[in-house]
Amino acid sequence: MSRFVRVVPAVLVLALTVPACGTGGAQGTPGGSGVRDPYFPKAGNGGYDVTHYDLTLAYTPASRHLTGRTVITARATQDLSAFNLDLKGLDVEQVTVGGSTARWNRTGQELTIRPRDDLAEGSTFRVAVRYSGTPVTITDPDGSEEGWLPTADGALALGQPTGSTAWFPGNHHPSDKATYDLAVTVPKGLRAVSNGELTSETTTGGRTASTWRTTAPMASYLVTLAVGRYDITRSTTDDGLPVYTAVDPAETPASRAVLARIPEVLAWAEDRFGPYPFSSAGAIVERADDAGYALETQSRPVFPGAPNVQLLVHELAHQWYGDSVSPRTWQDMWLNEGFATYAEWLWEEDHGGETAQQIFDALHDHGEDIYDDLWAFPPAKPASAAHISDTPVYQRGAMVLHKIRQAVGDDTFHDIVRGWAAAHRHGNADTEDFTTYVEKQAPDQDFDRIWDDWLYGDGKPSRA
Repeated sequence: MSRFVRVVPAVLVLALTVPACGTGGAQGTPGGSGVRDPYFPKAGNGGYDVTHYDLTLAYTPASRHLTGRTVITARATQDLSAFNLDLKGLDVEQVTVGGSTARWNRTGQELTIRPRDDLAEGSTFRVAVRYSGTPVTITDPDGSEEGWLPTADGALALGQPTGSTAWFPGNHHPSDKATYDLAVTVPKGLRAVSNGELTSETTTGGRTASTWRTTAPMASYLVTLAVGRYDITRSTTDDGLPVYTAVDPAETPASRAVLARIPEVLAWAEDRFGPYPFSSAGAIVERADDAGYALETQSRPVFPGAPNVQLLVHELAHQWYGDSVSPRTWQDMWLNEGFATYAEWLWEEDHGGETAQQIFDALHDHGEDIYDDLWAFPPAKPASAAHISDTPVYQRGAMVLHKIRQAVGDDTFHDIVRGWAAAHRHGNADTEDFTTYVEKQAPDQDFDRIWDDWLYGDGKPSRA
């Protein structure tokens, strides 16, 4: 962050692909209605792990009406008599599990599903919910808006931290990553742009249908859908990586030069951070007033207006740190934002600007003149859910990385940031995973002061 043709009302279908618990099997219990995230305890759900989402959506901007069919493939991690999906707003019309009608009820964002037969631990299953309505815009604890954001000619779906609950049911916590297929129909003249690769696009009977596929695991908060009029550019990098950009026509002139640098930035980032983790790249540029922040939506970051190079570097660096290596909980946001901010420092250093040391020194000596909350809390301990995207998570997070670099030297630091991205590629990690990893890479170095003063400590640490 910087923050088919005619479709009938959809059904969310969960079909069993292995036997459920029979009458002689284990007695299931309900899965949890949250994963006890320290800042969003009701986000996500216990008892199962999603492996794939298949979304079929139809949206009409004039009426702001969405119909959806989401097919979820998941694996039970316990014997289940019931389980929850997260869904905020929208009208649920039918739920099936394994092709059989399931009982369900709703409390807030919790959709509790009771399959006809218990699900056995280790079994793979698929679900069905038909749903429709007007998706909601969610106001975050910090006051920013996410979820489903109506725009002048369509809509923009942004999910950090919980906005994806506004437009499709699922296990909405970054610890449960999955692959995705999206099939979206919109009125002729508009486009639907999402993550991954566009696999088809056809217009019939006044509607345009697009299908998108993401084959690398993706946290639900990184899923995006942009509906509107866009200038589309398709290209490839020197290595053959497809690059797809979608730009609101009002932003095309201002965006053209910086978006043309995507291959350059990716080549630089690969040298710094290791191989690019996904099978395509690109960007979505909306009008500046359509969203209040940029977001690192996987493989195709979203920008509110034309970005500058520093913001482009930040969001593309997130493809390694935040998208491929995703936080285990929302308390670990500094592993996203500290890395992406430090990437900006490294870009400046490598392109004739200030060195990372100069930026660090200026922040330490005068940072409170620029950011009045710079020393408000340590990066690994945000004060509350309202503060997970505050300055300490970004700037002090980057300062932690610079202190590590000072301690181990450039060569070892280079190995650490590349190795970290490789060790947790397409997975999840938390702060303890990171500190343990760093200590193993430099076993002769004592990191206690860095962890105690810079990562976890309150107040302004001394520079030494």
